[in-house]
Amino acid sequence: MPELTQLVDHLDRLLAIDDFRDYGPNGLQVPGPVEVRTVVTGVSANGRLIDAAIAAGAQLIVVHHGLFWKGDPQEITPLLHRRLAPLIKHDVALAAYHLPLDAHAEHGNNALLAQALGGQDPQPFAEYGFRVSFPEPDGITIAELTERTTRAVGGRAPLVVPAGPERIRTLGIVSGAATDSILEASALGLDAFLTGEPAERGFSIATDAGIHFIAAGHHATETFGVRRLGEILAAEFGVEHTYIDVENPI
Repeated sequence: MPELTQLVDHLDRLLAIDDFRDYGPNGLQVPGPVEVRTVVTGVSANGRLIDAAIAAGAQLIVVHHGLFWKGDPQEITPLLHRRLAPLIKHDVALAAYHLPLDAHAEHGNNALLAQALGGQDPQPFAEYGFRVSFPEPDGITIAELTERTTRAVGGRAPLVVPAGPERIRTLGIVSGAATDSILEASALGLDAFLTGEPAERGFSIATDAGIHFIAAGHHATETFGVRRLGEILAAEFGVEHTYIDVENPI
């Protein structure tokens, strides 16, 4: 069996975590056993995911949203204790990759979501997102983009503000909670903008600027990257991998 340090070091290098200034630590957050046989991946390190991962026999849990964030209390709160206690009791390690996993050009949330939507010629957009085009044959409609988005995020219908042009040829994508990136999308002349978790002002910006706005769910738009990390570890190191989706409507 591979050692825990091998797996985490591999992901740290792959995602170039030292290149990012993030809201919390990337990489290993909770140490665990020396060797790893089973890896569980999931979006957020909440109690339900941790319990399910332990039940699945995990020695390592890899998430996008970890346990520690800037501005958190400087003590172990009851909420943090609820999450840490089972990890320590069962000797299970936890690693988290936040912005590096959003931004990665091949394995990141935004790159994989763009691919799932059928977008072409991905280019960096906003701080950690991508912009893509739909040239075939003359762009796509908002109905088509909505249908593609629904399929990409597992059947969940997105919130849609259809305020842009009849044909969509360009789309900006920033997963998670990035409503304000619609301003950059509009400034660049893009036809549509997609994020996960909407803010109220997104409606007014979209309607005033004449750009389509799609909010497909914070959780739903960030399932892609962490699942890919588990697949990479399984392929590279021969560990068993299970992705556990703790359903989250937000």
